[in-house]
Amino acid sequence: MKTTLFALCFLCATTAAFGQSAAGGGALGNEVQVFQMASHPQRATQVPMAQEQNLFDRSGYSFVEGERPLWEVQPLAPKVPLGDIARALRKEHETAKKADFVRND
Repeated sequence: MKTTLFALCFLCATTAAFGQSAAGGGALGNEVQVFQMASHPQRATQVPMAQEQNLFDRSGYSFVEGERPLWEVQPLAPKVPLGDIARALRKEHETAKKADFVRND
């Protein structure tokens, strides 16, 4: 088994090595390639800014100064202890409909 695995790994490694050196030294040569950007005759110019546009044209909005406390805007919810919530969930679970048929394989 070890010999077969070694032979398979060796075969894959030699195939990869020959693939990298194909076409006489690989796809990338060792000669320097100069990169030249394409030139564009049109250049950026300064133009005046566009006219102001009102984004609130078709929507109503209101502006109010001052502050209101949060308790005036949103009333506080009554605090229920966590134990009461757990008891209510346990009672709900006990009264929930159970399966009529239980299958045992």
